Amino acid sequence: MRTFLSLSVPAITLALSLPVSVSAQKKSTKVAEACDDKAETAAQAKAQTVAPGTIYGAGFAAAKARPVGEVRQLLGSRSSAPLTLVGKADAVCQAKGCWLTLALPDGQKMRVKFKDYAFFVPKDIAGRTVVVNGIAQREVVSVAAQQHYAKDAGKSAQEIAAITKPQEQLNFEADGVLIQGQL
Repeated sequence: MRTFLSLSVPAITLALSLPVSVSAQKKSTKVAEACDDKAETAAQAKAQTVAPGTIYGAGFAAAKARPVGEVRQLLGSRSSAPLTLVGKADAVCQAKGCWLTLALPDGQKMRVKFKDYAFFVPKDIAGRTVVVNGIAQREVVSVAAQQHYAKDAGKSAQEIAAITKPQEQLNFEADGVLIQGQL
């Protein structure tokens, strides 16, 4: 009887946890589609303080990072490629820290989002050097998405209304971000 109970408890625990995991994954996918004003998560609360050398998300080898200015060259004719890039954080989502931008040499910005909405970065890292690891990609960003990002960045209603055309952009989906040095 003792063996039966010790074998049954883990099986029951596993069976009970499966439906919760599946529904949590579905919610995570929906939340990843937009940065809104929902309650802070534990990951978000943790992201509010930063020390030099802090990694958010998955660990990676930062030594192989290439300058963000080389992203077009590194992509070549591909629509996406796995890369590790280093550059200065230009802007950060002020609602949650759920994206950041890196300035490109041509004056455009590359938006960095975080894989599966699994982590956030501190909102006060603009100007800091960051290393991002993940997938660089070319994509067309809708007017609605551009306006949403502008709102998150604290842009004025006039600036948001001025966004009227989809835009081809370089974007990055990071599975890890390293914050380097002091501001």
